[in-house]
This record gives sequence, structure tokens and C-alpha cells, in this order.
Amino acid sequence: MATALFHKAHDFQVGEQHFNISSAGGPLEKLGARIAAGAIHDSAERCDAPKCHPETRVAVQNDLYNWIIDEQGPSDHPRKIKWVTGPAGSGKSAVMGSVADRCAENGILGATFFFASWSTSVGRRRKTAFVTTIAHQLAQHREELRTAISTAIERNEGIFEKNLRVQMEVLVLSPLREVVRQSDRPRLRGAIIIDGLDECEAEQFHDTSTSGRRGRPERTNAEDQLEILQVLQAASSDPSFPFRILIASRPERVFRQFFDPENNPTAFAKKLDLHEDHNADADITLFLEAEFNRLARLHNLPPSWLPPNAVRILVEKASGQFIYAATVIRFLDADHREPPKALLEAVLGMQVIKTSNPLEHLDALYSHILNSSLDPRLSALWIRSLLRSIFLLGSPASHIQVLFQTDPSGNEAEHLLGKLHSLIRIPPPRDHATTPYDFYHKSLFDFIEDPNRCGKLYVDWNEMKLFTWNAFVRACARAGDAQLNYQEPFLEFLVKIPAKLVLTEGMGHPKALSTPASADWWVSLAIERKAAGSLWQMFKKVHEANLEPFHSPLFGIPYLDRAWSVVATTTGELA
Repeated sequence: MATALFHKAHDFQVGEQHFNISSAGGPLEKLGARIAAGAIHDSAERCDAPKCHPETRVAVQNDLYNWIIDEQGPSDHPRKIKWVTGPAGSGKSAVMGSVADRCAENGILGATFFFASWSTSVGRRRKTAFVTTIAHQLAQHREELRTAISTAIERNEGIFEKNLRVQMEVLVLSPLREVVRQSDRPRLRGAIIIDGLDECEAEQFHDTSTSGRRGRPERTNAEDQLEILQVLQAASSDPSFPFRILIASRPERVFRQFFDPENNPTAFAKKLDLHEDHNADADITLFLEAEFNRLARLHNLPPSWLPPNAVRILVEKASGQFIYAATVIRFLDADHREPPKALLEAVLGMQVIKTSNPLEHLDALYSHILNSSLDPRLSALWIRSLLRSIFLLGSPASHIQVLFQTDPSGNEAEHLLGKLHSLIRIPPPRDHATTPYDFYHKSLFDFIEDPNRCGKLYVDWNEMKLFTWNAFVRACARAGDAQLNYQEPFLEFLVKIPAKLVLTEGMGHPKALSTPASADWWVSLAIERKAAGSLWQMFKKVHEANLEPFHSPLFGIPYLDRAWSVVATTTGELA
């Protein structure tokens, strides 16, 4: 019976993981169903990804491209891996994206994988689809390699459930050896480009919600990142592996230790530090001058609109961080009532307290933009709630508005976020029902989650979760008590929230207390929408943690008291 559970199943979701699996199709179709399509450099998901501005970062791009195509060096111990690093906002993703495009244009791009911790696609945040996505792209590289990969999948039906090392051996290295042994064509060469590896989140294979003897320690992000590094190093040391590997990340400890020449002096090419090895000031100057000229044409501004030394001052404030210059331009470009000159003068006049923080000017800019909101702290609360819940971040903007607004028919979202277009991609009203909110750069996450950097705008974890829970309770009360009719997509969204956002001890109690009518409405909705499994999982965790249901801090909330009584009487059905 169990083997038929997912018979002919396809395009379904369990938790955050989306599956597009079908029993039909050949080996390469099965491989294609296991990839993170959004992680590929030219994917639709990356249509707005940063690229180097024309005529900027030319030296950096040339250095990397020349290393990729370089045929020189000792053939017995070729250094096939190069680390590209730099602090937040130094332009790593833009450089890697531009180099990937150049390699693709010249026919020497093997594969790419762009990690993104903020992506709504779980495949871009975790390691699960890393090797399969690389193999899928290599299969497009040459016909005999495509055939070899297809044959490898046929011979190893369970390969998609193996660890990364085994997947790399079966799906990449073994087919490459076969091609090298049989082919009389010119040898393969090119680049495999990995960006944002520091944003790879740990894959949890065990329930980490319990503690004590039955609980297992949570796997860390650094452990999964190191696993990927080790798999790539092992691949690069194989004589049949013809590709150069570029890996871009922030200089986190796991990368500093792995690429330390003292630990492994012969394994890697010399690292490239965008902050230390290449002075970005000239490129930032070129970018700002081009953008200011564009703004002048757009707004029909006179030549005198730009304050004296504005470019020089902004370049100094940027301190090599392209994200600072890009955010300034987006701030001036946003739909403000103030003219660009007034906005620019406000940016130029920002004062910062000198500290050891290298991002102090970026922090001042983020603070200034957030404080331009009519309610800065509530705006920060919306933003942090979105950033820390992939479930919310991937939902259409209209769902977030109906959930978070105190008046669902009001204009609170525009009131709070209308002046933050330089930080947030806000879809036009016609697309609110289908398009989620999005963010330009991970540095905003770092800023808003560090109380030492964002100051009074900081929202702690408990406050954020209670804010979302209160919004959920309020939304249910509108339907249960006020008989407000929601559209079907929002109902599907609403029914999943308790399973995604479980309150824990020490977090306090929600301010928005529910009523029996609204509690009954939600429980009925959950059962009607066949979401009883999520109810079952909630209460199963209570049992596993040996909590008394009516004395647990999870309860005392009418939704959960009512839901518990339903689950207790239908255990057999739900199990």
C-alpha cells in the first residue's frame, strides 16, 4: 500500500519542498525534475539579477576569464578552483553573473549555480539539488556526455537519494571519464561557476524540534557549505575533470579555513578579493556619473543640478561597496514627491558616528530610507516578518496585505512601504494577486537583524512571530465573527499558517484573542481544505515533546484548544 502512495503523483509540495516528479519519462527527464532551475545563471528567477554596469569591473572580469581559459600551468597538479571573495555589497554576484554570460557567449560555460538565502525556491537555498543541477547543465554541453549521464542514471536508479559525494561520482565524474576514454573530439574545457555559497542553508534530516535524549543537534550551515567545498575539491582533483571552478562567497570562517594556503598550499589558485585586490572607486565613479546623467535626462534637470563633489563624496562613503552606490541611485529613482536634488543632498548630508563598522555609511543609508516611512518601526516589522518566513516571502503581495493590514480594505501597505522602493521590489497593483514582494540585496537582511546596526528599528524574533500570529488570529476573526468572505487563494494561504508558525514557551501570548466562532471557522476551514495533516503534525509534535496539551504555552488559544479536540476524536483518520 505504501508503495502506491505517490503513484503517478507529480507537481506537489510537502512543507517548503516542491516536487515535480513523475514515474514517466526517461533518465534525463527524471534528472530535470530534480534540479533547482532558478539557480542557473540565465533562469527566469534571475531576470533582475545584478550585472556589472557597462565598462565597470573590466579588470576583475578579465582576470577571472583569463584564468578560466588559461592552458598554462603544471599539468600534473593543475589548480582548478579559484575563490572570489569580498564583503557584503562588493559586487560578487554581479561579477559572477557577468563572467557567466561571457563564458556562455564564447561556448565555454559548463554549469552555474547561484545560491540565494532569500529565494522562495528551496532549491536555491539548500544543497539538495546542487549536483543534479550541475549534471543537468553538463548534459547539454556535448552529445556524448549527455548519453553518458543518461546511462549513469539508468544504472543507478536510487542516485537521487544519495549524498553529494556519490551523486558527483555517478552523475558527473564517471560520465566524464567515459567521454574522455571514448571520444576523439577536442577535449572539454570551460567553467563551473558557483555564487553565494555562503548563503546555502543547512538541510535538516532529523526532527530538531525536540531536545534531550531524543533530540539531535541541528546541522549548521557551515557543515553543508563545507560538504559542497569538499565535493568540488574531490571532483577537481580527478584527471578526467576538465573544468575550472569559480566559487564566490563572503569571507566567512569555513571558507577562510578551507582556502587557507597553509592548510592546503597546492590545491587552489590564488584567491581574488574584490575589496583588497581591485580598487573599485574608479568603477563606482563611472557608474554614478552614468546614472546621474540618466536621471538628468529623465527629469529634464539642468547641468547644475548635481551638487559640487557629489560623486567624490559618494564614492568615499561607498568604501568599495557597489551596493551603497546602487541603493543611492534606486533611492533617487523611486517615485518620491521630493525632487532628486533634494534627495541627493539629504544623502550627502548624512552624518555617521565613526566606528570600526566598515558598513557604517550603508547602515546610515538604510536607516534614512526606512525612517522615511510614515511608521518606520512598523515597516521594519513587516520587512523582518517577510524576511524570516519563506512561506510569507513567497506568497503574493495581496495575501500579505490582507493578512498584515488592520483594515483589509485599507491602504496600510502603501502607507508603510510606499517610500521603500529602493529596498523592496514592490509589484504594481495589477500584479499584487500573483507576484510576491522581493528584496534587492541580502545586506538589508544583515542590517535589520542586527540591533547594533539598525538600533531602534530592531525587531526581535519573539515580537516578529507574535506579530504574524496576531495577524492570523485577526484574519480568522474577520471571517468567523464578521462573516467577511475571503477569496479562495487567500483561504488556502490562511489555513497553512499555524503549521508554519508555532508559538513556543517564553514568547508571551498574542494580543489579538480569538473567539469560539473564529476558532471553529478556522478548524472547519482546515478540514474542508484537506489540511488536516498539518493539524496532525502540530499535535504530534506536542506529544513527542511530552507536553500536556492544555497546559502547554502552545495552547490556551481557542484555535488550538478547539483543534486539539477535533484531532483527539479523529486520530485514526488523520494518522
